Amino acid sequence: MRALPKSGEIWVHFKGEDKKYLIITVATHTETHKQFVVYKALYGDFKDYIRPLDMFMSEVDPDVSQKYRFEKLI
Repeated sequence: MRALPKSGEIWVHFKGEDKKYLIITVATHTETHKQFVVYKALYGDFKDYIRPLDMFMSEVDPDVSQKYRFEKLI
């Protein structure tokens, strides 16, 4: 099993090495208890994003060089 993202780590999106993100935290929804990753873009407008943990950790199309949607850099 892959390690879950942790605050302060940098992860890269499969669409390019320039798509780097700083993990802010993994948050839990108070009613559903579903986990979400809260992260900040380290390029462009430096927006904050939130994505369900299972989607953040999911595999992508085998035609790309990266196996997972996001992979840990640091």
